[in-house]
Amino acid sequence: MARVEDGRPYAWGRLHAALWALKTLAETGRIVPLSEGEVGRKADNPRNIAWALLRGAGHQVFLAREKGGVRAEAAAVLFADIAKLILPERMRRDGLGDVGAAAFRQGYEAQLAEYRKQWEGLVN
Repeated sequence: MARVEDGRPYAWGRLHAALWALKTLAETGRIVPLSEGEVGRKADNPRNIAWALLRGAGHQVFLAREKGGVRAEAAAVLFADIAKLILPERMRRDGLGDVGAAAFRQGYEAQLAEYRKQWEGLVN
């Protein structure tokens, strides 16, 4: 049986965590996690939401880098993570269903946990 970590919905959850972390870091100076409900809504339409978040990523990197310090360092890591987490295949346009949404949440939480370890005081 395949591990959930090997699946696409899990990987998409990790990508969304990195995209959201960059957005909130640039805007607030902290990584503000999504609520459980917000994570579920992202799993309903992962491709369009990823596109929307990705459109602002360049601007967010520059904004965070201009602030300097740990925010600048974290922005560089997040941007590199985003590039690594984009799978070389098409994302689904529709919702992931219950099983896919659960894997998406697990991927989101796993990526967020990595950021908590990496930048203890930076993640809410």
